Amino acid sequence: MKGVMSFWNRWVIRPIAQQLTQGTSPHKISQALAFGLTLGIFPIIGSTTLLALLVGIPMKLNQPVLQAFKTLAYPLQWMSVLGFYRLGEMLYGVPHVSLSIPKMMERFFAEPGPFFRDYGMTAVYGITVWCLMAPALLLALYAITRPLIQSLAAQLSRRHVAS
Repeated sequence: MKGVMSFWNRWVIRPIAQQLTQGTSPHKISQALAFGLTLGIFPIIGSTTLLALLVGIPMKLNQPVLQAFKTLAYPLQWMSVLGFYRLGEMLYGVPHVSLSIPKMMERFFAEPGPFFRDYGMTAVYGITVWCLMAPALLLALYAITRPLIQSLAAQLSRRHVAS
């Protein structure tokens, strides 16, 4: 249990507390956290850092928090990517495409054009499902985290006043 708390403190609480003590509002931190987790499960492996930058910079999201939570979502991305693809195939009413790595490699070298068509469309199907669920996930994460971060900000403020 101590290892979990140490991990939690080091990678979640401490970075948020540092941003709060540097003047970032709980609203902006909650916003960056929600976007980080949501963008972190985007169903294209290896794309989330660029995606977080493309979304975060114009929205003026807190980059340290955004990138930290995008990275923390990485295991969730791996766990959900197949689900996004399969739900997308169901949504579009198309047959499943085999996602076996050896079969994919064989197909790529035998027929590059059809490979990109089939697997590219599978990616589009997964992205569609992510796009449909992302707004609800963003709102839920923001609604859950904002009061928690406001509470942390209040605790830090009390400690600062007391010292």
